[in-house]
Amino acid sequence: MKLSQLFHQGAFRIGAAAAIAVMAMIYLGSRGLRTFDWALATYATGTIFAVFAVAYRYAIWAQRPPTKMYLKRGVQTFMERSAALPRNTGRLCSLLLDNFVLQKFITVRSKERWLMHACLSWGGMLAFALTFPLVFGWIHFESVVGNAGNYRVFVAGYPVEEFAVHSLRGFIHFNLLNFSAVLMLLGLALSIKLRMHDKGEIATQTFADDVLPLLLLFTVCVTGLMLSVSSNFMAGAGFQFLSMAHAASVIGLLLYLPFGKLFHIVQRPLSLGVSFYKEAGRTGARAHCLRCGEDFGSRMHIEDLKTVLDQVGFNFRFGDTHYQEICPRCRRRLLALNQGRALGR
Repeated sequence: MKLSQLFHQGAFRIGAAAAIAVMAMIYLGSRGLRTFDWALATYATGTIFAVFAVAYRYAIWAQRPPTKMYLKRGVQTFMERSAALPRNTGRLCSLLLDNFVLQKFITVRSKERWLMHACLSWGGMLAFALTFPLVFGWIHFESVVGNAGNYRVFVAGYPVEEFAVHSLRGFIHFNLLNFSAVLMLLGLALSIKLRMHDKGEIATQTFADDVLPLLLLFTVCVTGLMLSVSSNFMAGAGFQFLSMAHAASVIGLLLYLPFGKLFHIVQRPLSLGVSFYKEAGRTGARAHCLRCGEDFGSRMHIEDLKTVLDQVGFNFRFGDTHYQEICPRCRRRLLALNQGRALGR
């Protein structure tokens, strides 16, 4: 097999550019690596490889005709009218709140599923928001000269906050990652309960897509919490082994991200563009069935669907008529009529 057949050259360039961009941000954000903690170099290296793989896969996924069409239309409907840009911006903020903060799209299924998804999402976002800046050297802590009981927080080399080590604020600062781990464990417990009792989930789940990501998340959370237990209550016993186990589990999770079910974290923002696309379809020209004249959808969506079907090699044209110009009800009627003719009735 040729090397060109093993990977997409355009996607490879995009992945390489993303990895180089992360390395540049690490260098600049850590002030030329002066505030970079070399003890965390393994995490940074794993992140760089994960960014390359995520960008590579996303570039390939985005070039698929349906995805490319949604991306194109989402941007067009958001930007096409400058007068509507403020309204679209407000709508985008509302969608971000509903879909990424409140997770409302899950509430229609069940409250328990929403709680599970919210714990996993909020815990994961909190962990990423804390871990990446610390690993990249963008944020670091220093004790205050002349007062070792106070810590100062630096962002990109600039002091932004000072707090007492033994204060409530200090406790929160030092345990934010532990709080995110507890949230994640709660979400994982609810997820395991759901997968053990929901017959639909049991029938469709696979180890690679459903069980493995839960095991990776569980290992990351437990080993991370045990690092705090070891340092605070066990006088550092087993800390070296736990730190290696935690690093291995985190890197494993990062490298699994582009290839498994967790990739939907990267895909999910496309739903924001889809929302704008649907709204433009509802307010734009309508498609009417060629057989019965019924309004059955958005003209823009039908035309885009015809284009995508041609691109993926499905020919639904019969002379000058395209099958997508027929409403679903008439399609069922035509199917029954043709079956009747085939049976000689």
